[in-house]
Amino acid sequence: MSSVRESMLFPDAQPMGLAPMQVDDLDQILVIENVAYPFPWTRGNFLDSIYSGYETAVLRDRSQRIAGYFLVMLAVDEAHLLNITVRPDLQGYGLGRHLLDKVGDLARGKEMVSVLLEVRPSNERALEVYRRYGYQSIGRRKAYYPAADNTREDAIVMRLML
Repeated sequence: MSSVRESMLFPDAQPMGLAPMQVDDLDQILVIENVAYPFPWTRGNFLDSIYSGYETAVLRDRSQRIAGYFLVMLAVDEAHLLNITVRPDLQGYGLGRHLLDKVGDLARGKEMVSVLLEVRPSNERALEVYRRYGYQSIGRRKAYYPAADNTREDAIVMRLML
């Protein structure tokens, strides 16, 4: 994308490009996680992913605040998108699609044949984005996610063939 188009898509947060996620980013990321999700990832989840060598990226706005991020685990010929999040105040400007493009580019560059992810059925906004992007539902993981009142929610498993 050109910087002119980016400034139209992201009026308050012109992206400055992706960089690998660093431990120093986690304070900002945890604030975003806690606002974006009722059951957010923990610092330990992020540290484990970083230290395991997973593919990670943060997208910063022009003030260097984190606007979004993703974490991807590569396994044989499949990329597993573990977490992709856009700061809630910046949702609706195309940043999620921008990050999904980068995930796809990464997976293709590593010669993966597909990208796999799980999403809550209750996360209708994410489901719509993934479907529009070309992800197909391929299964369901029963009681995968923690949910309200000490219950569990299924996960819809989706795949994008590259």
